[in-house]
Order: sequence, then structure tokens, then C-alpha cells
Amino acid sequence: MTLSAPAFDYEDHLAACARGDRQALRRLYDVEGPRLLGVARRLVKDTALAEDVVHDAFIRIWTRAATFDPARGSGRGWMFSITRHLALDFLRSQERDVELDERNEPALTDTGELDGLLHGARLTQCLDQLEPLRRACLVHAYVDGYSHAEIARKLDSPLGTVKAWVKRSLAALRECMG
Repeated sequence: MTLSAPAFDYEDHLAACARGDRQALRRLYDVEGPRLLGVARRLVKDTALAEDVVHDAFIRIWTRAATFDPARGSGRGWMFSITRHLALDFLRSQERDVELDERNEPALTDTGELDGLLHGARLTQCLDQLEPLRRACLVHAYVDGYSHAEIARKLDSPLGTVKAWVKRSLAALRECMG
């Protein structure tokens, strides 16, 4: 019989952060920082910017830990949500800067960079058009890394339904991104 390590208790660590325990924040960073960086990097398409997003996310996690409500979701999900929202806010602000600040015009000669910003904003718009459960399926699958079976358990839905939602939602995203 092998003993498994106890599961990391995100909620307990967030409660400790709310009480001012800096070591709890450090443990959260050690456990989840690399995955949060991966999420931010996928969204902003730049490692340095993603590192800034994660830095800001951990500041927000620290300063708002007392507002975390375990009745509304998991601690880990809350941390991912903060990171994702900060990354999307960054993309939105970049898009506004591109639209409103003509002084940036010479910097936009790198069409790959501009395409990346616009593609991220477009993806957000397309995701927002999906029904909440279908959007949740995609987020759980592609951001949280859950299997279809894990998503089915989390959403208390039949496995076949979850598979169909993921498949149809991906098709809708492809069409929307067209």
C-alpha cells in the first residue's frame, strides 16, 4: 500500500492569506504559479507580459483573499479566474490603445503581434457568445486541463452530454473565429 500525499488545500491557504500569512501566499505561488503562467502566456502570447499578469494576479490574490467564498467555487478556480480576467483585461486595454492612440501606428508594422492581440479579443467575444455550461466545459477542458469525465462529475452532467457540448462548442468557436 502506497501513501499518497495529501491534496493541496487551496481554500485553507487563501484563508491564511486573508489573515496575513505570507508563507501561505508563497506556497500558493509555488504550487500554482507555473500553471497560471501557462494560462496567461496562452492568452497574451508573450512570456514577459504573462509574467506581469501572474505577478498582478498574485497581488490581487493576496489583497482580496478575504473576499474568496468557497460556497461559490474552488480556491484554485478562483485563482485561475483572477489570472484569466487580468490577462483578458490586458488584451482589451491593448486593443483600445491600438484603436485610440495613433502614435502607436509605426509599432503596428509587426502584423503577427497585432493579429495575436485581435485574435485573443475575438476569442473572448466568441466564448462570451456560448451558453454558460458549454463555455464552462471548454474552460475546464482547455484551461483547467480536466478530462471529459472530470468535467461531467464537476458539472453533474452525463459524460455523453459533456462530450457533445465540448464538440459543438469547439465547432461554434471555429465558425465564430472564421
